Amino acid sequence: MLALPRVLGYAGLIPQLACLGAVAWGGPEWRWVAPAIGWAYAALIFSFLGGMWWGVAAGADARGAPLPAWLWIAAVAPALVALFSFLPWLYGHLWPGPSLVVLGLAIVVSPLVDRRLAGAVPRWWMPLRLRLSIGLGLASIALGLH
Repeated sequence: MLALPRVLGYAGLIPQLACLGAVAWGGPEWRWVAPAIGWAYAALIFSFLGGMWWGVAAGADARGAPLPAWLWIAAVAPALVALFSFLPWLYGHLWPGPSLVVLGLAIVVSPLVDRRLAGAVPRWWMPLRLRLSIGLGLASIALGLH
């Protein structure tokens, strides 16, 4: 595996871990701010994953490689899930905790999509994606349950 994707990938866990640290050891002002920042980061990364799947699907399509039609739908779903996870706040419902749990669970299961991309991504992709998804997903869930 290339060192740069691994280093940058693991660095991507820092914002969520910092939010967890802020909730655990920061003052009372961080009890809402850190989870809200964590929600934004989880929503951003989950949306990024959808964009990445779109790019993989478009590249495979350009090469004439067979990919299932559901991949296009899966590529759009993360941005929609992220958007809908923001709606409770707009309507005055409990937020961001439950939305963080939903995003965390979605991120944890997102490698199921990546698993179907064999041949369209490098060999090192899946092991890294699995570790990063579990790390970010569990950190998001923990932040949501604080």
